[in-house]
Amino acid sequence: MAEEQLDDWVAGPAVRTRHRRRAAVPPDELWAAAREIRLSETGTLGRLVRWRIPGTAPDQTFRGLLAEYPFVVLAEGERWSLSGLCGRIWTLNRDYPRLDGPEAFRAWSEPGTVRVLFAHWIEPEGDASAIVSEARIAPVDRAAERRLRSLWMLIGVFERLIGAETLELAVARAEGRR
Repeated sequence: MAEEQLDDWVAGPAVRTRHRRRAAVPPDELWAAAREIRLSETGTLGRLVRWRIPGTAPDQTFRGLLAEYPFVVLAEGERWSLSGLCGRIWTLNRDYPRLDGPEAFRAWSEPGTVRVLFAHWIEPEGDASAIVSEARIAPVDRAAERRLRSLWMLIGVFERLIGAETLELAVARAEGRR
């Protein structure tokens, strides 16, 4: 996925994370394995998602999660997908608006909120492949930027510990180790 494609959705994010894991399998096998990962298979990340989005079933796949409220699928292709959500991600309330589609995400400008982009894709590498995950968070205004920076100071260090958890599971599943 080209940087420009992600910039079309969220350019100049205040927060950007990126993880990449290589697998000794063809791209289609790695993508299929990634699409099957369930929240219950992950440790910390699955629990955090279910805490932040109450009512989410433990057996929900990440693919399914990113395709329904509070998320919206922005675009997808053969071995890639983009999803987004908007709102006040720093509150304990489920403070996420329902977006009608990709253009609602693109046009979002509610003061005191952020737009969050989740991108996942496969990069072919000869007989192998790599799975990549990138998240971008863009505040709508200065108030949201201050809140996001405060939040990120608290949770940013943990993101490095759990951000690649699902990618590692996808690689292990695709390679037959799980």
